[in-house]
Amino acid sequence: MNQSRNVKIVATLGPSSSDRATIRTLVETGVDVFRLNMSHGTQDDQRDRYELIREIEHELGQPIGVLADLQGPKIRCGVFAADAAHELEVGQSFRFDLDETPGDATRVRLPHPEILGALTEGSTILVNDGKIRMTVTAAHGDAVDAEVVVGGPISDRKGVNLPDVVLPVAALSDKDRSDLEFACGLGADWIALSFVQRAADIEEAKDLIKGRALVMTKVEKPAAVKDFASILAASDGIMVARGDLGVEMDLADLPSIQKSLIRKCRDVGKPVVVATQMLESMISSPVPTRAEISDVAGAIYEGADAVMLSAESAAGDYPVEAVATMANVAMKVEADRTYRERMDDTRTSAKASVATAITAAAREVAEAVEVSAICCFTHSGTTARLAARERPNAPIIALTPIQGTARALTMYWGLHCVISEEVTRFKLAVVSAARAAKALGIAEEGDRIAVTAGVPFGRPGTTNILRVAPVDEQAIYEGESTY
Repeated sequence: MNQSRNVKIVATLGPSSSDRATIRTLVETGVDVFRLNMSHGTQDDQRDRYELIREIEHELGQPIGVLADLQGPKIRCGVFAADAAHELEVGQSFRFDLDETPGDATRVRLPHPEILGALTEGSTILVNDGKIRMTVTAAHGDAVDAEVVVGGPISDRKGVNLPDVVLPVAALSDKDRSDLEFACGLGADWIALSFVQRAADIEEAKDLIKGRALVMTKVEKPAAVKDFASILAASDGIMVARGDLGVEMDLADLPSIQKSLIRKCRDVGKPVVVATQMLESMISSPVPTRAEISDVAGAIYEGADAVMLSAESAAGDYPVEAVATMANVAMKVEADRTYRERMDDTRTSAKASVATAITAAAREVAEAVEVSAICCFTHSGTTARLAARERPNAPIIALTPIQGTARALTMYWGLHCVISEEVTRFKLAVVSAARAAKALGIAEEGDRIAVTAGVPFGRPGTTNILRVAPVDEQAIYEGESTY
């Protein structure tokens, strides 16, 4: 297990990383969660990757999380005559319409009548990842005319972004619905939703998921940033997806938005992943840039639960080196006293409940008496999630008899997830925790651990016990306990 750091690493699988040997090496190097990008490859490709992950999980004896990332309603323009590319000049007029005739230097089809109907004079249209910028000068319902503000080449099926329009499109396309059911059937632990604009988009997906996976909402639209409070409340986790977000918003705003979203997620104890172009140069280089190292470190200093690799691990030449680089940065940051000070200074009080009080007390006790680990027994994962929210200085061991819970918890900061036997008495839980701490190399005989659990066992949301115990089975059995 990756015991030497708290922040988690999410890596995307693809052509460069789909064989058994590479996937196993990625886990051994530091990957906690694998991302299956449903935008690329077939469902059969993703099934093969998933099965290899589970085989390697069994071989290594550690839970591995799987995140299935849905493509979302990506908007693209139509095709051009003879597959030609056309250079759009600043100041020229260009039309988007519903005409199926191949496009030319003056127009192209936009096969989304509902979007054409939503555009108004002054709306911004971005094409080809924002390289081309236009402003709508006239809206006709079934077509819009726009003036080119920033020119460039336009060609077949380039992506179209509309940053200042809440799009009247379904959150899930037919492909997304098929991929969602496929991923849930496989056993994916997390489903990532793309281009979310409103909380209703998340609720729609949850109705289809039916509790089979947790929902990770990708924030990549200005509308999602604006309505983040309701989106966060509806989500199980958040991904700061800086790719499309950087296309649709001023790039200079991204750092402050990232910091704000991370802080809000930490406040409510929901995991937040920072993604896109973190080590982009390592797609073709074994060594990252200094700016990329600072970017990864910055996300970790801000308290992100996880950092993610996309093309670096999926299609790059150095997937293992990219993971090793990210893990090394994480360890160096977390060893910095400034990091610990920042985690302590930015901790906020949660809404009062017995469970939050117990987990906060466990963190305080760990700091006061120097316990080797905080051990949380959990069925639903709530106890472990609350412990991660506290960002304690001591390692957190999350013990659960439920395999799916252990896999889902791999996304959370600091959790060492262990699949344990079912226990019915608190004393047995303490013994199991001591054994797990020793097996992981986190504690040894003579050390002490803090153990939290809910009695009676097996009832979600009942965390009500905290005990500091020796890592010594005989001493545990001889100690006082009424459970």
